[in-house]
Amino acid sequence: MAQTAPTPGRPGIPGGPSVPGRSAAPASPDVFSERTHRLAHLILPVVLGLVYGYWAAAMNRDAGPITGWNVLFGFVTAFVFAALYIAVQTVAPRLRREPHALLWAAFAGCAFGFLYSQAAQHTVVRSTLMSLGIAAAVFAVTFYRYYTHEDATGHRLR
Repeated sequence: MAQTAPTPGRPGIPGGPSVPGRSAAPASPDVFSERTHRLAHLILPVVLGLVYGYWAAAMNRDAGPITGWNVLFGFVTAFVFAALYIAVQTVAPRLRREPHALLWAAFAGCAFGFLYSQAAQHTVVRSTLMSLGIAAAVFAVTFYRYYTHEDATGHRLR
């Protein structure tokens, strides 16, 4: 069966050989507007912080009564988590892919380790080992993603 081949002066055929100066795959469509992306960029740390703070406060009280100190602990934890998330979200894209992945892994490992340590029966050593395991898994996933979607200097591939 004969296939159509691109000729000089004509654009390439979809799925065929690439033409110099053109991207091989079309860009994915952007469903949401720029305003929606900016709003989500601001709201996501607050929502994640509140969920994290509630979770930490619930684990800290261990099915006991809700006290003022427990509520304060939850809000302080939520504030610190949201502030660190915003800091990582701001700094990480400016880094090369290895430190970029390492920063997100450290953040995820510390966040998990803190929650894990709130359970009464876990020791510091066990919390540290579990958080290192989570950090290693997050590093592997994020490094793979950045390695396949960015060049060596941290710029997105088009």
